[in-house]
Amino acid sequence: MKILIIGNMGYVGPGVVRELAARHPSTILHGYDNAYFAHCLTGASQLPESRLDRQYFGDVRFLPERLLEGYTAVVQLAAVSNDPMGSRFSEETMAINQAATLRLARAASRAGVRNFVFASSCSIYGCAAGAPRRETDELAPLTDYARSKVGAEQGLANIGGDMVITSLRFATACGMSDRLRLDLVLNDFVASALTQRHISVLSDGTPWRPLIDVVDMARAIDWAVLRLPDNGGRVLSINVGANARNHQVRELAFAVADQVPGTEVSINQEAAEDNRSYRVDFDLFSRLAPDHQPRNSLAQSIDGLVEGLRRMRFADPDFRASSLMRLNALQAHIEEGRLSRDLTWKGP
Repeated sequence: MKILIIGNMGYVGPGVVRELAARHPSTILHGYDNAYFAHCLTGASQLPESRLDRQYFGDVRFLPERLLEGYTAVVQLAAVSNDPMGSRFSEETMAINQAATLRLARAASRAGVRNFVFASSCSIYGCAAGAPRRETDELAPLTDYARSKVGAEQGLANIGGDMVITSLRFATACGMSDRLRLDLVLNDFVASALTQRHISVLSDGTPWRPLIDVVDMARAIDWAVLRLPDNGGRVLSINVGANARNHQVRELAFAVADQVPGTEVSINQEAAEDNRSYRVDFDLFSRLAPDHQPRNSLAQSIDGLVEGLRRMRFADPDFRASSLMRLNALQAHIEEGRLSRDLTWKGP
C-alpha cells in the first residue's frame, strides 16, 4: 500500500502519519505540504516528517497530476482551517478547500487511486437547535470555511468511476499535537488555565460543540483509507466523533478548571446568543467503523494538553497573539514579505 497525505504539516497531520506508520509498517507514506506551519513545532522530540518515506513541498492548488500516479490512497487534509482564516482569506478558502480538493479527486480517480479521503467538518450543520444532526439532515453553513466544505462534499459526490470517496465530517478538533493549535475551544481553555488560572467564556456557555481528539481523528482516517464500497457506499459523507463527546461550552470550561487546580471560570451571562451551536449524531460512524471508534475522553484530552504544554514549558499569557494561532502565523508570513496576499510563497 502507498499513501499520499496532503497537508501533512499542520495540526492533524503529524498524528495521522504516526498512526498510519504504526498500523501499517510496510506501507509507503508520502507527504505533500506548502509548509505554512512547518516552523510551528510544539515540543516534538522527533520531526514528524521523519516518519515518512518522502516529503514533497508545494501548493495544493498546483499539485502536479502526475504525482498522484501509483498511490493506493490519497488523504486530503490541506485547508484554510478555521472561521477567522476563512473570513480573512475568503477567495483562497474556496480555492484551496473546495476547488483544489475537487481537482485532486478527479485527478486521483484518473490515476487509479483506490481511496480518496477528505477532511470535512461538522461545522457544516451551522445553527442547529434541537436533536443531534445526522448525515441526512439539512446543512446550514454559516461561514466561508463551512461553505467550502459543503461545496467540496457536493462536488465529490458527483465524481464517477470506481474510486471510494469518504468525506469525514469531523467534530471540533482538540488535543495535543506536534504542531499544536490554540485557536480551538478546548485547547484555548487549557492554555488560559495554565497561564492565567482563569478561563473567560465569551458566550453564556450554553452552545453545544462536539469534540474529537486529534489521536482519534487519525484512527478514523486509518479506517477511511481502507474502506470498501460495501461498507457505506462508494461515496460517503459521515459524521466522525462520539455521542458522549457532545459538550456545552461551559462544561468544557469547568472540566478544564477541575483538572488545573486554582483556575477560575467566568461566563458572560449578558452575551448575545451564539448561533454556532450544534449537537451531532455519530451512530452511523459507530456502526460502520466499530474498530476505529474514538477512545480519548474529555478528561484524557485535557490531560494530554496539560502534559504537553508543561513539557513545552508553555507560559505565555498572551498566546492569542502568537503563532500558535494559525491566522497569526499566516499574517506574519505576509507582513514579513514571505507570502503573497493570495497565500502563495514569494520568490527568494
